[in-house]
Amino acid sequence: MEILILAVFIIGYIALALEHKIHIDKAAIALITGVLCWTIFVLGIHSIPEHLTGLFKEFSGKFTGGEELLNVMFFEHRLLEHLSEISSILFFLLGAMTIVELIDAHEGFNVITDKIKTTNKVKLLWIVSILTFFLSAGLDNLTTCIVMVSLLRKLIADTKTRWFFLGIVIIAANAGGAWSPIGDVTTTMLWIGGQITVMKTIASLLLPSFVCLIVPLTILSFIMKGEVERPSQIQNEKDHPDPTTPRERRVILALGIGGLLFVPIFKSITHLPPFMGMLLSLGILWFVTERMHKSKNQEEKDNLSVTSVLRKIDTSAVLFFLGILLAVSVIQEIGYLRAMAEFLKTQLGNVYAINIIIGLLSSIVDNVPLVAGSMGMYDITAISETSSVWDSHFVKDGPFWQFLAYCAGTGGSALIIGSAAGVAVMGMEKIDFIWYLKKISIWAILGYLSGAGTYYLMFGL
Repeated sequence: MEILILAVFIIGYIALALEHKIHIDKAAIALITGVLCWTIFVLGIHSIPEHLTGLFKEFSGKFTGGEELLNVMFFEHRLLEHLSEISSILFFLLGAMTIVELIDAHEGFNVITDKIKTTNKVKLLWIVSILTFFLSAGLDNLTTCIVMVSLLRKLIADTKTRWFFLGIVIIAANAGGAWSPIGDVTTTMLWIGGQITVMKTIASLLLPSFVCLIVPLTILSFIMKGEVERPSQIQNEKDHPDPTTPRERRVILALGIGGLLFVPIFKSITHLPPFMGMLLSLGILWFVTERMHKSKNQEEKDNLSVTSVLRKIDTSAVLFFLGILLAVSVIQEIGYLRAMAEFLKTQLGNVYAINIIIGLLSSIVDNVPLVAGSMGMYDITAISETSSVWDSHFVKDGPFWQFLAYCAGTGGSALIIGSAAGVAVMGMEKIDFIWYLKKISIWAILGYLSGAGTYYLMFGL
């Protein structure tokens, strides 16, 4: 059963990579893969996997029934548990995409793009990358990439050139998110789980994360040449009148970015999932735009309303994300991730090597279950007279946990489907998997290893 699930997962993964060759939308492939993997798992399971026995005992103590019925109810419960986590990500993504599209509909991003005058490729790449790096630490890498897609659509006309810039944006967003406890979901998991603290994480990971971006940027500065072509602007106001006033653009941009920045604050105050803060921000922005445009004619209001913006949201990208996360959750259920963690510990026995491998694996399998598996596999230890050198790596803010945050956060950039940010950009811009592999992966891996080397020089010697 496990081999069949793995085979379906691999076939689905290959089909995603060959999407443009087989002419089947990636959302369809992801949904089929996710549902088939769960179907095979539920129909083929005859006993509770060893790593789930504790959860099953706790579950069965709350219900009565025969063994077969309890098994069915348990795995339905497990599916719904995963679905609750997946749904929170999807609602977060949907809310963020709607806010960004609403800002774009009001031409709010023109406030920023109008200040970026350069068309030189190297200068523009540095400006966009540094902006992304620090913005992702305050928002998060997923939301930042959604924002940058809209910005670059207004700055670069050529599709392949924009794809290349967005590839570097993915590297910058993941690097920027890794050193901030609210910048990447895996760093947030480790922070909430008690493995790391805020200030020590920033102090330990800021430089390695910055190196992860600066190394590929520096090399590209000597390779890239030429100018970018801006999208053509219709100058005739009669043919293309401004949909909003300068004041309205500034207000919506400020409220939109402020709403996105409010999400981590809301989470820290209420301890509710991030998607709740995102939906609150969307609701407030919805209310403001309705009031703002109440005196305009119906045609103008329709183009600037949230209901109109929702029609522009790429729902296929959301469904693609759903399918991928469903498939990955099965790999987690059958215990492959936990087995991999144990294998790495036995075979390598070096926390730095283990984390580098985990980071590279996160480009293939989602980094969330990988980090969750690591958190479950390795416990937080306390230093005592009998503690071994190995145990000392697993103390709170120890090198294993700090380095795990860096590796899991930045390693996913190696493949476009290796991070939530990459998946979002892929869905919004229809970037080809193979194209990213050929053009971007080498820079992502180079940056990843450079940052990892920097961390090792700082703490491993």
